Amino acid sequence: MTDTQARHQKLPVLSETGFVVLRAFRERLDPAEWESLTYLDWKSGGDSNFAVLASATGEDDPRGFWEHGKPDKDGIWTSNALRAPTLRRWVTSVGARFGRVRIIKLQPSTSEAEVTAQHLHLDDNNRLNPDGAGWVVRAWLNLTDDPDSYMILREDKDDPATEHRIPMPAGAQFVVDTERLWHAAYHTGKAPRYAMITSFESGPALQAWIDANAVDRRSASPRSAALG
Repeated sequence: MTDTQARHQKLPVLSETGFVVLRAFRERLDPAEWESLTYLDWKSGGDSNFAVLASATGEDDPRGFWEHGKPDKDGIWTSNALRAPTLRRWVTSVGARFGRVRIIKLQPSTSEAEVTAQHLHLDDNNRLNPDGAGWVVRAWLNLTDDPDSYMILREDKDDPATEHRIPMPAGAQFVVDTERLWHAAYHTGKAPRYAMITSFESGPALQAWIDANAVDRRSASPRSAALG
């Protein structure tokens, strides 16, 4: 744990592995809520574009909130969010303070080797986050049905023995401390994968939502089990 991490409030549920897998979201999702949005050419974790639902200023800006002198909290809805009412409700239903909310449109991966060699990364979630405040983590809601694709998580970027994989069928939900875990999605499909990624502040509200939606941790497989 870094000095920066030690100065913030963390969720105990993430202390062991840095992630938690939740029950799938079962409410019907209308593809128009993500297919009709305005996407920006913004690369992260592969050949990706992003639609911004909440930003630091309410403008269509995918950059970090620190560019505007604020931590990744208190996101302001953009015009895109007006076209995604179910996704907006999902974010607010968590009850926690949120920052950036974005939809990623990820093109199919070339190979798993390329993903692990070139796209594993850490996020800069807590720049300007005041000491004593809740640590910012990220939550995923997978929008398209990509059961053979998975999120790769590693404690050590170069050590496959530290790897876990989270499958990404439609409605998959999980929370990751992405400033701790190296991560990238390996997408095996032929069409783009869409998922919503939201920054949330750690605290009682986020913990309560996780508790209400928790499932067995084993739904995320260690690399050895996934390969076996």
